[in-house]
Amino acid sequence: MKYRRLGRSGLKVSEVSLGSWLTYGASTENDKAIKTIETAYDLGINSFDTANVYAKGESEKVVGEALGKYRRDSYVLATKVFWPMGEGPNDRGLSRKHVFEQLHASLKRLKTDYVDIYYCHRYDPETPVDETLRTIDDLVRQGKILYAGVSEWTAQQIQEAIGTADKYLLDRIVVNQPNYSMLHRYIEDEVLPVSEQHGISQIVFSPLAQGLLTGKYSLSNRAPEGSRATDPKSNMHMNRLLTDEVLSKVEKLDGIAKELDISLSQLAIAWILRLPGIASTLVGATKPEQIIENAKGSDVTIPGDVLSQIEEILK
Repeated sequence: MKYRRLGRSGLKVSEVSLGSWLTYGASTENDKAIKTIETAYDLGINSFDTANVYAKGESEKVVGEALGKYRRDSYVLATKVFWPMGEGPNDRGLSRKHVFEQLHASLKRLKTDYVDIYYCHRYDPETPVDETLRTIDDLVRQGKILYAGVSEWTAQQIQEAIGTADKYLLDRIVVNQPNYSMLHRYIEDEVLPVSEQHGISQIVFSPLAQGLLTGKYSLSNRAPEGSRATDPKSNMHMNRLLTDEVLSKVEKLDGIAKELDISLSQLAIAWILRLPGIASTLVGATKPEQIIENAKGSDVTIPGDVLSQIEEILK
């Protein structure tokens, strides 16, 4: 496993990170989830991601249990705050109250004293950015958060966060977590340039486009048995991707992967890592075999002529 610096910070994260969205604490049995996390750790993956809202806290419990057996300084643990965790008016968003209370609830579920990265899971138009960043800065000073991040913020919102932090001498964000893959490239136009200008890395989620870039899906088999597409608990984001146009691209990309003697998922991960502004790709895995295969994407370098072929397919 290879490692990259996270933005302008000195923190190093594995090029492949393991996430828990839609899996741990929900659709995956706890024993299998823990074994998968252990396998990832053994492969050299040091970056593990979860969120308070994933399975309403159950995901954090599973991740905390699995990582509890390892030295705390040997891995990078991230969680998030924003989405509703209750029915009350203050049970959501990025207010000082919600951020403060949810961090402590997450620490309790994760059974740890601090998180390495704490993400603002979305931008909150109802809370001033300086209120949120000052709260995170306070928690950094208390040693409960080491690095601040945001997820799915626009370039303008990232710029606002940097300007606010600099104005009030608050801890700067060092990472953004966006959706990015061969099939979802919106960050290339504005988010990446602004982030690189300010020393912010990306740890991207959904690098395999909800599983479409695993080689399982094709025009002739849109919902393979046992795939996410057949699971109503985790397929809610897939319908817009299962089109003839997308699946045609996937089949062509799979052909390129076969020519390189690698899996389509490894090609997809290596393609993302071609960009220096991306520190890590955040993959999901429901069983050890999946993380073993995906981790190998860190070892793949795609030749320039093949990158050009891929670009033609993705147009």
